Amino acid sequence: MATHLITRTDPQPQTLSAVREDDIDLPSLLTTLNENKRLILFGTALFLLASVAYVMLATPRYEANAVVQVESRLPNVPGLNARAATQAPMAEEAPAATEIQLLTSRRVLGEALQNLSLDTAIAPARFPLIGDFLARQSQPGELSTPWFGLNGYGWGGEKLEIAQFEVPSELVGVPLRLVARDRGQYTLADGDGKLLARGRVGETVSADGIRLRVKSLVAHPGMRFDIKRLNTTAIMDALKREVSATEQGRNSGVIALTYANADPTLARQVLDEITQAYVRQNVARNSAEAAKRLAFVTEQLPNVRRELTKAQAALRDFQARTQTMDVSLQNKALLDQTVALDTGIQQLRIQMTDIASRYTPQHPAYQSLQKQIGQFQHDKGALQGRIKQLPDTQQGLFRLSRDVEVTNQTYANLLDQAQQLDIARASAVGNARVIDPAAVNLGSPAWPKVLPIVAGGTLLGALAMIAFVLLRQMFKRGVEDPADIELLGLPVYASIPFSEKGHELTLHPRRFRREGRHRLLALSAPTDLAMEALRTLRTSLHFARLENRNNVLMIAAPSPGVGKTFVCANLAVSIAQAGQRVLLIDADMRRGTLHDAIGVRSDGGLSELISGSIGLEEALRRVPGADNLAFISRGTVPPNPSELLMNPEFATLLHKLAPCYDIVVIDTPPVLAVTDAAVIGHQAGTCLMVVRWGLNQQREIALAKQRLEQNGVDVKGAIFNGVRKRGAGQYAYSYYEYLPAAR
Repeated sequence: MATHLITRTDPQPQTLSAVREDDIDLPSLLTTLNENKRLILFGTALFLLASVAYVMLATPRYEANAVVQVESRLPNVPGLNARAATQAPMAEEAPAATEIQLLTSRRVLGEALQNLSLDTAIAPARFPLIGDFLARQSQPGELSTPWFGLNGYGWGGEKLEIAQFEVPSELVGVPLRLVARDRGQYTLADGDGKLLARGRVGETVSADGIRLRVKSLVAHPGMRFDIKRLNTTAIMDALKREVSATEQGRNSGVIALTYANADPTLARQVLDEITQAYVRQNVARNSAEAAKRLAFVTEQLPNVRRELTKAQAALRDFQARTQTMDVSLQNKALLDQTVALDTGIQQLRIQMTDIASRYTPQHPAYQSLQKQIGQFQHDKGALQGRIKQLPDTQQGLFRLSRDVEVTNQTYANLLDQAQQLDIARASAVGNARVIDPAAVNLGSPAWPKVLPIVAGGTLLGALAMIAFVLLRQMFKRGVEDPADIELLGLPVYASIPFSEKGHELTLHPRRFRREGRHRLLALSAPTDLAMEALRTLRTSLHFARLENRNNVLMIAAPSPGVGKTFVCANLAVSIAQAGQRVLLIDADMRRGTLHDAIGVRSDGGLSELISGSIGLEEALRRVPGADNLAFISRGTVPPNPSELLMNPEFATLLHKLAPCYDIVVIDTPPVLAVTDAAVIGHQAGTCLMVVRWGLNQQREIALAKQRLEQNGVDVKGAIFNGVRKRGAGQYAYSYYEYLPAAR
C-alpha cells in the first residue's frame, strides 16, 4: 500500500519591525552561479571561440631585435695632460640614458624614415574578416587566384613598390585608390572614385600636384590598393612610440632595441637603419667635435706666432744694447723651471678658453684646470723671489729669454695639437657600436601570443559572465524570503517550491495535449513537492473560509509571469480531489491561459456568458481526471473586459453559482497592469496574492496590495511561488518527499 507523508515547518511569527539580513551569503551566491551555469558556460564558450578566431584571423606582428653598446669616456680636451685628467673628479655618468634618447630622436628616426620611404602607406584591399588570413596562406612569390571571381580584392602574393609619391598638403593623410590594369598599367582615384591619373610601371606621373612613380606592381587586373602619404611628424612620433630601447643591466652601456611590424622584412630593415644611422651620427658627432677644436687651435696659431716673433725681436735688441749673450749656466736651471711653469700656465689657459666655449665654469674639467693654474702660479711666485736677487741686466735677459722660450713651446704644442686633431677629425671613431645586428624570429610572432590570448580570453569571458549574472541578480533581485512579504502585512499562506515538472508543463502544454497526457501537475505528478505545498494551502483555506462572507476565492498577482494560473489550476484540482465541489473561472479575459492547462478551447466562456450569448450549461465544462471540478474559460477576448466585469450580470452569475459549489476559484489579470482584479475583488470573500520568488520586489508587492485596498478589496495573504533553495537558513519551511517503500 502506497504511503505518502508531508512534513512542514511553519514560519515563525514576524513583526513589522523585523529587518532583512543584508549580509553576503556565500551559499546563496554559489547557488545563483549554479542556476546560471549554462549562461556562464555559454558566454565563456563564446569568448573562447572569439579568442581562437582572433588568434587565427589577426595579422601577426614580428619583432626585430638589435643590441648596441655605448662606451663611457671622459671629454677629450686638447692638451689636457695626465695630471689634469687625474685631478678632474669623475662625475657619475649614465651614458646609456642619454644615448637611448638619441637612438629614438627625430634626427635618427628621420634618416631611417627617409631611407625606407616609411612616409608612404600601402594597403592592399582584402576581403572582410578572412581576407588577411587567406592571404597569409598563399605560397611566397606566387599570385593567388581570386576567390569567387572577386578580382578587386587581394588574395595573396600582391606587391606594390612606390619609388616616388608626392601630394599637395591637402591630400596628406588622405587615402587614394590605385587600381591595377593590364600590361603594367594602373589608375589613381580619390576616395569618391574620381580619376586623378593614369600611369605605367616605371614612369613618373604628374597630375594636379601629384607626382607618382611606381617601381613594381604585381597584381591581377582590377586589384585595388589604398595608398596614402603620411605626415612626416606623425609617422616619426608613431615610430618613436613603437621602437623600444632599454639598457640591459645598470650602467652596463648595453642597449637592447625592439621593433614590431606585420612585415618581418620591414621590421628588420627599420631597426637596421636606426642602429646604423645612430652609429654614423655618433661618429659624426666625434668628428665634428675634433673639427671644432681644430678650428680653435688653428685660430690661435697666428696670434702665438706673432707673439713669438715679437719676443725674439725684443731679445735681440736687448742683447745688442747690453752686449750680453745667453743666460749664464748657473741661472739656466732657474730659467728652465720658469719656462716650464709659464708654458704650462699658457697651455692651461688655452684649454680653459676651449672648455668655456662648451661647458660652464662649474664643470669638473674647468674647475680642475683652474685649480692647476693656481698651483702653477704659486710655484712661479716662489721662483720670482729668486729672480729678483739677480742684477738688473741678468733679470732683463732672463725675462726676455723666458718669453721667447715660453712662446716657442706654446707654438710648438699648438702645432702638435693641430696635427693630432686633424688626424682625429679624418679618422674619428665613435663610442657606440652595434653588437647584434637586427634579426627577426619568423617562427614566433611577437603578436598574437596563442596561449596567453586564448587563456586570457576564456578567463575574461568567465569573469565577465559571472559579473553579469551577479549584477543582474543584484539589480533585478526580487523577494527571496517569506519574511520580506510578511513585513508588508501579508501573511504567507504557503511557500511553493519550484517544480521542474510544472515548469515544463507550463511551457509546453500543447505538446502534452498531442501526446494525450495530463497537462496539470496535480494529475501528472501528484507527489511533486509543489503539490504538497498546495495541499497545505488547501488545508489553510479550508479553515480560513469559515470566517469569510462567501466561498469565492480570488487569486491575484502584482505582475505577469508569477505562476498565478499554475497555482489556480492545481489548487482547484487539489481541492476537488479532497471531495469538494470546485468551480474554476478564468476571469482574465485579455490573456488568460487556463484553457491550455485544462485542455479545452477558450471560446464559449465567461465573456459570452456575461453578455448572454450562451447559457450556463454550455459554458460549464468538466475537467478530465477531476470529477468534482468544473471550469469556465475566458471566452472570446472582448473589446471591453473591465466594463464587462462591471456588468451586473457578472455579480448575478457569481451569486447564482456560489451556492452550487463548495469553493469558487477565480483567476484574475495582474493587479498593476489593469483594474480587472479590483472589480472582481468586490465579489470575492477571500483574496490571495501570488508572489514569485526572485521576481517581485517588495515595493511592487506593496503597491499591488495598496491598489487593491484602495478599491475596497482586502488581501488576506500571499502565496510564495517558485521558491528555490539558495543559502542555508533563508527559509523557515521545508518539504520532504516520502515515497512508498519498494516491495
